[in-house]
Amino acid sequence: MYFSVLGSGSKGNCVYIECGRTAILIDGGFSGKEISSRLQSIGKDVSQLDAICITHEHNDHIAGVGVLSRRSNLPVYANPGTFLSGECRLGKLAKRQEFNTGDQFAIKDLLIRSFRISHDTADPVGYVISSDRLSLGYCTDTGKVTHLMQQRLAGCAGLILEFNHNLQMLKNGPYPPALQQRVRSSQGHLANEDAAEFLKDILHPGLRLTVLAHLSETNNNPQLAMAAAREILTRERQTQLVLAHQNIPTQVFSLD
Repeated sequence: MYFSVLGSGSKGNCVYIECGRTAILIDGGFSGKEISSRLQSIGKDVSQLDAICITHEHNDHIAGVGVLSRRSNLPVYANPGTFLSGECRLGKLAKRQEFNTGDQFAIKDLLIRSFRISHDTADPVGYVISSDRLSLGYCTDTGKVTHLMQQRLAGCAGLILEFNHNLQMLKNGPYPPALQQRVRSSQGHLANEDAAEFLKDILHPGLRLTVLAHLSETNNNPQLAMAAAREILTRERQTQLVLAHQNIPTQVFSLD
């Protein structure tokens, strides 16, 4: 399995995943033109895609989904609540593929399982994307960690996990109190320390790579996020740590 985080943050989120003869996007929060450009920068093309899976309806996750679906005849997978709440921004789609939160569904060589997360949207989900041997977990935009999240992500070989903000930077930053409260709430975003504790709980010898994602450009910095993640690692419990960025894709990682 191969993947690249094409971009991650409040201005747009999109992940490319490939396995065998199958290629999908998780979210499409940039313009269609920008997603195409970022795919080309990692040696891929929109024409290779088989589907787009949506986590929730915020614009930084669906901005380019409609145009990509229409132009490239791509099916879009989401639960009914996300489709309903995102209908105006998505527009007409080539094909709507509905699933209920918690369902598993196949897209050619990939098996995808959704799971409930906690965010201020209709019915937000994370995903575990599996081949016949390996799994990649995707979990951003959640204000709290749950036992269900731990269960679903515990056996993944790769993990894309939100490290959104540093609490002190948020408290002392430019956000008004109401917006600070929204970010810190159980339906907001994970702080570095909370994300690190969650990572500590699900660390296992087979977790090869963890991508720190959805960092706030205002209330976080890469050094603080990395420091929080590294603090929970021990000699016996390790995983490669990588930062996702807002403006450029990561390299294409292999979970083989």
